Amino acid sequence: MIEVKNLFFKYNKSHEYAVDGISFDINEGEIFGFLGPNGAGKSTTQKILTGILPVQDGEIYLRKERIEKFNNDYFNAIGVSFEQPNIYGKLTGKENLDFFASMYDYPVQSSSNLLKMVDLDNAANKKAGEYSKGMQQRLVFARSLINRPKILFLDESVSGLDPSNAVLIKEIIKELRKQNTTIFLTTHNMTVADELCDRVAFINSGKIVLIDSPRNLKLRYGRKLVKIEYENDGCLNKEILSLVDDKDKQRIVEITKTKLIETIHSQEATLEDIFIKVTGRELG
Repeated sequence: MIEVKNLFFKYNKSHEYAVDGISFDINEGEIFGFLGPNGAGKSTTQKILTGILPVQDGEIYLRKERIEKFNNDYFNAIGVSFEQPNIYGKLTGKENLDFFASMYDYPVQSSSNLLKMVDLDNAANKKAGEYSKGMQQRLVFARSLINRPKILFLDESVSGLDPSNAVLIKEIIKELRKQNTTIFLTTHNMTVADELCDRVAFINSGKIVLIDSPRNLKLRYGRKLVKIEYENDGCLNKEILSLVDDKDKQRIVEITKTKLIETIHSQEATLEDIFIKVTGRELG
């Protein structure tokens, strides 16, 4: 769907590249996570792919055709949800969506349906400037779906949302994937990426250091351990045992046969653990 080759970008007066020769591809209908700490180059890459920043050096292909210039056909096919809500505060939520809908060249989704989708239908006629930050963020997310985009760019899509609304937005994202929407998700939240993404790319200091599925990364870098909590003589005991060591495997069998098991969990590495291991840098 999208292929990026040797992309570079440097801001004025900067001596270092914000994006330093990165290459990656995104399959149609895939949720592709672009993960890294603040300042790593995530948002800069997204801004280039959405036409906000120019292509200084490198190549971008859409369905194997090189994009020489972003045109209306491209903008009509994409949706963008920014991390910082950019809305018209004096317009109502519905008026905001209707205004942006008027910019497209073909039929769009109903603003009323979109507001209902993100649980803002009760605030449709309230000025957006009076919305809470979370409500504004959901409004921006709804706006990104006006044109039924084939490619959706999401920047920290659930950051700052309360748990119930975060679940709501994540469920919408999963449903969009089922509808074959291609999604480019930039975030430093590794838990969200693990839950949503088919593949992830780790970016650090403008360079991509790893690309793979969350599952493959955890299998490659994780330790094959299991934590067992069990009751013994009225006390809660905990043991962490290897799944490859023969002695530990025998101990696991012994515990499960003779003890009252409270919990048992595999001790896989998290994406954050892996990022720190391969970059030596913590997220934040």
